[in-house]
Amino acid sequence: MNKSKWITALFAAMMLTTVVGCASTDKREGTAEYIDDSLITTKVKAAILNEPGLKSTEINVETFKGTVQLSGFVSEKQDIAKAGAVARGVKGVQAVKNDLRSK
Repeated sequence: MNKSKWITALFAAMMLTTVVGCASTDKREGTAEYIDDSLITTKVKAAILNEPGLKSTEINVETFKGTVQLSGFVSEKQDIAKAGAVARGVKGVQAVKNDLRSK
């Protein structure tokens, strides 16, 4: 009986360590958040690609915990605001950091 309690405690400790290891922190994403952010990045890139007048090759998109960061250079100043509005319209986007610059 004593051996089975020891094995159960060891198994519980290993499971707890695994769960805590997959948790997110302020500077690190958990596994599920990483997958969600990858999907958001893909959706934002697709939305920018489908927006007339915006050149998606000039705009870099990164996502961390639902916050999308746009960076790069665009031809017109109005494209900066347009890209930000397109990104905000994507489902799952919580905030947008628009670091785009005009040439």
